[in-house]
Amino acid sequence: MDRLKPDSINKIGYYTAKVFEYIAVSLTILLLLFFLILPTILIVSKAFIGPEGWTLEYFSLLFSNNLQMSFISNSLMIGLFTTISCTIISLPLAIFNARFEYRFKSLLSALLLVPLIMPPFVGAIGIQRFFARFGAINIFLLDHNFIQSPINWLADENMFWAVIFLETLHLYPIMYLNLTAAIANIDPSLDEAATICGSSLLQRYKNILWPLIRPGFLSGALIIFIWSFTDLGTPLLVGYHETIPVFIFNMVTDINENPIGFALVFIVILITTSIFIFSKFGFNEKKYQMMGRGHTNVSVKKASFLFKIIIYPTVISTISIALIPHITVIITSFSDGWFMTALPEKFTTKYYYQVFSHDLSLIGIKNSILFSCLATFLDVILGVLLAYIIVRKSLPFSQFLDALVMTPLALPGIILAFGYVVSYTGTFLDPLTNPIPLLIIAYSVRRLPFMVRSAVSGFQQINSSLEEASQVMGASKLYTLRKITIPLITANLIAGGLLCFSYAMLDVSDSLILAMKDQYYPLTKSIYSLYLEQGSGEFVASALGSISMIILSVCIIGSSVLLGKKMGELFKG
Repeated sequence: MDRLKPDSINKIGYYTAKVFEYIAVSLTILLLLFFLILPTILIVSKAFIGPEGWTLEYFSLLFSNNLQMSFISNSLMIGLFTTISCTIISLPLAIFNARFEYRFKSLLSALLLVPLIMPPFVGAIGIQRFFARFGAINIFLLDHNFIQSPINWLADENMFWAVIFLETLHLYPIMYLNLTAAIANIDPSLDEAATICGSSLLQRYKNILWPLIRPGFLSGALIIFIWSFTDLGTPLLVGYHETIPVFIFNMVTDINENPIGFALVFIVILITTSIFIFSKFGFNEKKYQMMGRGHTNVSVKKASFLFKIIIYPTVISTISIALIPHITVIITSFSDGWFMTALPEKFTTKYYYQVFSHDLSLIGIKNSILFSCLATFLDVILGVLLAYIIVRKSLPFSQFLDALVMTPLALPGIILAFGYVVSYTGTFLDPLTNPIPLLIIAYSVRRLPFMVRSAVSGFQQINSSLEEASQVMGASKLYTLRKITIPLITANLIAGGLLCFSYAMLDVSDSLILAMKDQYYPLTKSIYSLYLEQGSGEFVASALGSISMIILSVCIIGSSVLLGKKMGELFKG
């Protein structure tokens, strides 16, 4: 009982905890202010300020330039068609895996997430090899007399669809995770009640399932649209350069000579933030809520023979098609003497040896691991403290803080990277001199929402009475957080950290734009540079891409195992 008497000790612990909370909030606000808000404001202001002051001339020039307007429409169409195709693929898969039990479900569900382990621009290397005019596919068709002359799969008019194909294969797991989590949370009694009332399967899906999973769908659709709309690497390597990201990438070395580009950057920000805001508030007029949540042992039922006939071909065909880029990259990495044949004449491991003897590839691996680890460490520290403040509402502006932390999801990586170049060139953070600080900060800022969402999910599962009991016994908030709360959400923190690390390793926009010297190249920039080298560059790049898949698969699968269906909640804004 003596521990309850000294109120001064409790007060010291209380105020110490508050100091830490305010420090965490202050650091987050400063981080987002200098590396999210200010760079964005600076590049936006350049779209409206000319040599003689305020002007809209750049916008009139932009809108009168048919080529640049086509860049906007092309990028919008890529985002739209990728989102639609991801939805078409993911919705039936999510319903199958959330509602039915069937043999090999765990294995097949894990394989559906494999596309997350490789950025689509790496898959573009293998696609180029397989679908070239005299690539593996055409040679196979010619050898078996299916065609008389090579099909130009990657003709200029087909490049657009090649980009959408690769984007879809990489991004559909995001939609799948969101929809699976949303469907699994539906109270099964609603479906049972509708069945008793005579509703058909189509009516139940239309009037019950869709309204309840719509928030999860919108979260996934938002991420997929913005990601594909602003993706740089895929169109760059496929060879489809008529998009906004590629134009901005080419403009980085032309900052002071092409001010129309700033108007284009403003249009991109306007589009992405408008979609983000609309997804948050545009569908809030009708809210559909449940008194309870779904439970796996109740809502999942054994699939009938008829459903198995539908489920297995759908799931297996999706996995087979989704693995095409991965398989092509792996085959390319082991190939030797592959010319005018459907498959390599012989196989070799020499390119893997070259990966570990080539300075550029070793630099890429070491730099990416170092940068990603430091960025993840920063995200974990800030993410835990911010999530605690948001869930426990220990500060009066916790909801504002939650919204602020989610804003990086609305701003494309290429815009932020471009903003850093514009804002910090000529300063002590000049990326031309040393981009390491900006790369670490960029990785951290863009993945902080994932860490916060993961920690929030863990805190929400813990009854606050456990923390209250600890504090009643005289423990401080910090001691309670360290000894009780953190151990209980360790799985969430590990999963969120692995996800932050893997997506930092996968980063394309920041890596390609900010790393301008060989010694600072991250993994993706090394792969891109190796691919452009004559001779064996393509094969070494494929080997490096295969190694990156191994590293990232451990992270993604580990996150999936630890979080399960809650992994989809990390992508919700």
